[in-house]
Amino acid sequence: MAHFQCKSYQDRSVVIIGLGLTGLSCVHFFLEQGVVPRVIDTRTKPPGLEQLPENVECHCGSLNNQWLQECDLIVASPGIALATPELQQASMNGVEIVGDIELFCREVDAPIIAITGSNGKSTVTTLVGEMAKPSGISVGVGGNIGIPALSLLNQGHQLYVLELSSFQLETTTSLQALAATVLNVTEDHMDRYPSGLEQYREAKLHIYDNAQNCVVNAQDPLTLPRHKMKVPYISFGVNSGDYYFDTQKRVLVAKGEVLLDVDSIHLTGQHNYTNALAALALADIAGVDRSASLDVLKHYTGLEHRFQLVLFNNGVRWINDSKATNVGSTEAALNGLKVDGVLHLLLGGDGKSADFSSLKPYLAKKNVRLYCFGKDGAQIAQLEPEKAHLTETMEQGIRYLAPLIKEGDMVLLSPACASIDQFKNFEQRGAIFAQLAKELG
Repeated sequence: MAHFQCKSYQDRSVVIIGLGLTGLSCVHFFLEQGVVPRVIDTRTKPPGLEQLPENVECHCGSLNNQWLQECDLIVASPGIALATPELQQASMNGVEIVGDIELFCREVDAPIIAITGSNGKSTVTTLVGEMAKPSGISVGVGGNIGIPALSLLNQGHQLYVLELSSFQLETTTSLQALAATVLNVTEDHMDRYPSGLEQYREAKLHIYDNAQNCVVNAQDPLTLPRHKMKVPYISFGVNSGDYYFDTQKRVLVAKGEVLLDVDSIHLTGQHNYTNALAALALADIAGVDRSASLDVLKHYTGLEHRFQLVLFNNGVRWINDSKATNVGSTEAALNGLKVDGVLHLLLGGDGKSADFSSLKPYLAKKNVRLYCFGKDGAQIAQLEPEKAHLTETMEQGIRYLAPLIKEGDMVLLSPACASIDQFKNFEQRGAIFAQLAKELG
């Protein structure tokens, strides 16, 4: 692995694009190396601006092309596309472009478990981190979730568990994971990948480069490394795979051994059972004690906004799956879902140029009613116009459906869209849903 010692940054002029927590972690990283970087953020008042040390120049409101063309190294935020003309021009001029994960991988001296996928990666990352803790392993959990990777350095961790997005993987070349997984590949961020699904998948598959073990989804051929790698493959899935969920007996099985009954864990839904299996496979590779892992699994209640039960009242379940910001995530929630009464499904927001048609078979079921809202609500409603109620906002949809619910029903927010057309983020959308559930349910 190419290790870049501190001195190699010493005489280089560095520009960081994007502030926020990740940008600040990059700033502090370089200051510790004795390098004062410059910072660019296209927002006029980016988060973290007030925490920026006084000696660090910051250009806000646009890309400062002069800075970009005259520097040696650009550290790009995952939020900016490499196809941006200014970045393309800098690259042609020989400027090196990396991300924070690449900087992290050059410095790290402990094994990394690397996790990506269109859906489920935050749940799996958190689970693996929780499983490692009781074994007495000092574990750093972060990346695309929670703590930026660079902020985890120099804390004496013996293991790192990183959630990585496709955008982060595009600017990473030095990752050598102990175990790497692509949990699934479904359409997302098509606004950033004009060539379509294959281009998006290509970015995800970088996670396997130089990995010692690959964990793949037995049901999703798109998660397989493109080239036959000479490292062990371990698979997880439903009714097949090295680690699998047996739908008949409703148990989790690893290499022929029954591990536990799914009714003994808090996580619900087939997609969550496969997430649990992926986490177990990764924890096993990391040498985590299996009984400790299973114990964590029994007590783990899941992450907020991810198929989270926020209210159970009068026989009605209100489920907040606001993190379903793409079509595949909503499909995962609906696949194998059992509802005795009517499923009242809230869909809508900013679809990021996605194709919603794969939802049609789920929406066509007799007991499903649709409440569509936001920027792309009308487009989704067209899939089943007879049973869709269209409103401008999510709140209007919830207030409309609340008087209609009966015992045995489920109200599910699993929007298949980003929240940015009407909310600050998916967390705010989920919090408002939970608040309305408690008020109206």
